[in-house]
Amino acid sequence: MPETAQPDTPYESFLKPDSPEPAPAESIEEFVRQIKDTADKLVTDGANRGDAKLLAMAIKELRHCFRVFGKYRGIRKATVFGSARTPTDHPAYQVCVEFSRKIAEQGWMVITGAANGIMEAGHVGAGRDASFGLNIMLPFESSANPVIFGDSKLMNLRYFFTRKLAFIKESDAVVLFPGGFGTHDEAFETLTLIQTGKSHVFPIVLVDEPGGTYWTRWQQFVREDLLDRGYIGPQDLHLYKITDSPEEAVNEVVQFYKRYQSMRYIGGDLILRLRNPLSEATLEELRLNFTDILSGGTFEQCGALPAESNEPLLRDLPRLKFRFNRHDQGRLRQLIDAINRA
Repeated sequence: MPETAQPDTPYESFLKPDSPEPAPAESIEEFVRQIKDTADKLVTDGANRGDAKLLAMAIKELRHCFRVFGKYRGIRKATVFGSARTPTDHPAYQVCVEFSRKIAEQGWMVITGAANGIMEAGHVGAGRDASFGLNIMLPFESSANPVIFGDSKLMNLRYFFTRKLAFIKESDAVVLFPGGFGTHDEAFETLTLIQTGKSHVFPIVLVDEPGGTYWTRWQQFVREDLLDRGYIGPQDLHLYKITDSPEEAVNEVVQFYKRYQSMRYIGGDLILRLRNPLSEATLEELRLNFTDILSGGTFEQCGALPAESNEPLLRDLPRLKFRFNRHDQGRLRQLIDAINRA
């Protein structure tokens, strides 16, 4: 599988957004010391057994996930969400198989919740070697599907919140098929994380069976009961795409990374890493059409910044640097689309 260099987690960029210079990078040893100090304070705080057990289990689960995913950090991954109750002969199951097969052919890997239904379809399409499973331990529906069962890339987790964190942290795209409460929870949490800037922007694709109305009816609710009431803004509708075509879903995911590679905040600037530089004409077009997302200054092309020295694989990529207002994430998605089309 082809490998692509991946950025650091974006969450650290929100610690000191207005600093003129980035804070010195802390070592792994320093972060481990902080974890140990925090754990010791549970005793002095008089924490009860249940609280200490929850924290201990959460750290164990996340460490295990980080270790498993760490071996594949350079490969793009798509998380597939959907119902565990979708039968194998259902059109949505077959569309998921086709999507996962095609995205794996592009060199991607597929992450699912490891259960049956749509999750199994994702693994069937991608194949065992290109699949990860994040299985949640429930009183029911808790066993992994036959494709991923026994594989070293299967992780069994107790907590939904650690599972969700792993899904989003390790994903370069999220693709959702019809499902129940859990699927809607995952859809809205993913949208919320991007809308609020707590995650970097990445493709969210809602895939239906051919001719299906599941996601179009969902969008009707979003438009009439969220947008029209002012609970979200028009730009938020650009954070996702609805389709009933597996080919279109694959194209939406792959084309997002056609020229755009990754992003990172440094001080007050948002840095977009690009696979090749923008022409002056394209740069002027961006300056003309996207001034509304700037909190000051303009769009500038540059090379790697000193603060990016910990990412040597990205050193030679050109950058687009600008002061993003950190609010209009839907417009930021439109900017990335414009860069990829140029």
